[in-house]
Amino acid sequence: MIIKSIVIISFVLIIISLGSALFHLVKRDSSEPSEKTVKALTFRISLSILLFIFLFIAFATGIFKPDGIGMQMHRPSAEQPK
Repeated sequence: MIIKSIVIISFVLIIISLGSALFHLVKRDSSEPSEKTVKALTFRISLSILLFIFLFIAFATGIFKPDGIGMQMHRPSAEQPK
């Protein structure tokens, strides 16, 4: 449950950072990129990469096990629930 909470919080932070970058991009007056926009987008990219690495390690170590439709399609037919 804590893994799912970390992922959800990360997604929320990514969306907030993206909204912040959009706000500063629209708010700016000059033709050059705003420093706040660049910082917000850099934070978003860094957070996305960290989330990807975290999920990869969690899947590889077995801490986080997928249990959605994709996993049901990959099971041998003898193991599928009837």
